Amino acid sequence: MHTFQTDTVPPHTEVLIVGAGPTGLTLACDLARRGVRALLVEKADRLFPGSRGKGLQPRTLEVFDDLGVIDAILAAGARYPLMASWKGAVKGAEWDLIDHRPATTGVPYPDSWMVPQWRTQEILHARLLELGGRVEFGTALTRLEQSAERVEAVLERADGSVRRITADYLVAADGGRSTVRRAVGIPMTGQVIDSRPALVADLRLEGLDRDNWHVWRKAPGGMALLCPLPHIGQFQLFASFELGTPDTTPEGVRRTVAERTHLPAEAVTEVLWASEFRARAALAERLREGRVLLAGDAAHIHSPAGGQGLNTGVQDAYNLGWRLGQVIGHGAAPELLDGYEQERLPIAAHVLDLSTRLHHATGAGRTGDQPTVRRGAATDQLSVGYRGGPLSVERRGPLPSDTLQAGDRAPDAICTRPDGSAYRLFDILRGPHFTLVSAGSEPPAVPPAVRTHRADTYGEGLFLIRPDGHIALATHDPADITALLPTLGLDHPALQATARR
Repeated sequence: MHTFQTDTVPPHTEVLIVGAGPTGLTLACDLARRGVRALLVEKADRLFPGSRGKGLQPRTLEVFDDLGVIDAILAAGARYPLMASWKGAVKGAEWDLIDHRPATTGVPYPDSWMVPQWRTQEILHARLLELGGRVEFGTALTRLEQSAERVEAVLERADGSVRRITADYLVAADGGRSTVRRAVGIPMTGQVIDSRPALVADLRLEGLDRDNWHVWRKAPGGMALLCPLPHIGQFQLFASFELGTPDTTPEGVRRTVAERTHLPAEAVTEVLWASEFRARAALAERLREGRVLLAGDAAHIHSPAGGQGLNTGVQDAYNLGWRLGQVIGHGAAPELLDGYEQERLPIAAHVLDLSTRLHHATGAGRTGDQPTVRRGAATDQLSVGYRGGPLSVERRGPLPSDTLQAGDRAPDAICTRPDGSAYRLFDILRGPHFTLVSAGSEPPAVPPAVRTHRADTYGEGLFLIRPDGHIALATHDPADITALLPTLGLDHPALQATARR
């Protein structure tokens, strides 16, 4: 462990977040509404400009509902269009990549929602500014040290200026090549799951309808897909290369479109962004080293086939944000942060396996022109839960496995007021607080940061719901609630319900 020099006192923040992608922005928003001082730095001079992670899963939509951005997200996106196969200039069969389901009482957002990644980040950035936070662009972390009490980081701006800063905790959200992960020596193991390089680009083009996601599966040189991006008149190009290396210049993108489709090169009127990548799957050995924690692609790298990478990173941030808020602001024991790795690392491993299987199923293993699998309940992340985890206390005796239990996602519900008017349970859960839902049992006295709500939503009992929408405790005994409060930092004498909404 390195020691600090004491000649000067650097400025201090409670949390330093490195990387302003969807994960870092989600965490910054969550901390800002909790009143936690956080500094979010981004090496680039602007937000990521591409559409790359364009699929938002239903559980991510619920997170964005809680963070207050769901209306903007829904307005910016659309359902996935039907896929359409092409053979040269001949349009063939259509099929649906998504298993669509109707909205239900418990699941208000049942479908995947397509929003270009750059637009999702713009919406989160705007929300962060509303909450009083900001992103410091053009700022790279070049060195860090930590002690038992704090982290010290060296930040370098694009103009070459350098400064030191200390933080109670540092969160690495700086992507698959994470500088932070390497600096603290956390190994990441994985594999290249597809040795073929691929080209991804955002472009404008003429001569192709926007009703379908267009697929040329047997095109010369490799598969090509053109997906219309909602509301902005752009397409996302994906092209795999059996041989050679993708040319990411505008001329190279135009040439790829002309070689793989019936469209001429001049049909591409503008190339807005282009990148090369190879599909990988990798997982960090652990998610914490002292006061440094990993989230998003810094912790796990996915094939895009499953539409899971961005979404898993958002869930990481959502799981971590309330923990940092309780430890920093409300006196919870630092061990509360241990539960982050205990809960999220197995989930990341499971989702990586799912993404890899989907990659192979939609690549080599297929029947005719259509994929052998579709995205459905396995990818929506609504079933992600933490049963048996350190904060999943089930005290109601043996229960059937399909019964809602501690550790599960708390579903939405339609509740009724005494006057007969209806409201959503999600309206009660929305915000940085804990919620105690009671039915048939008298709830104990709780601090202001726990909102009590009487409803028979989940059956008889007491259900303590965490700020990330998972059930921490299910019981019939009010004493169980009281006993758990210190672990969550909810017995702190100065605790006040003053966090920003």
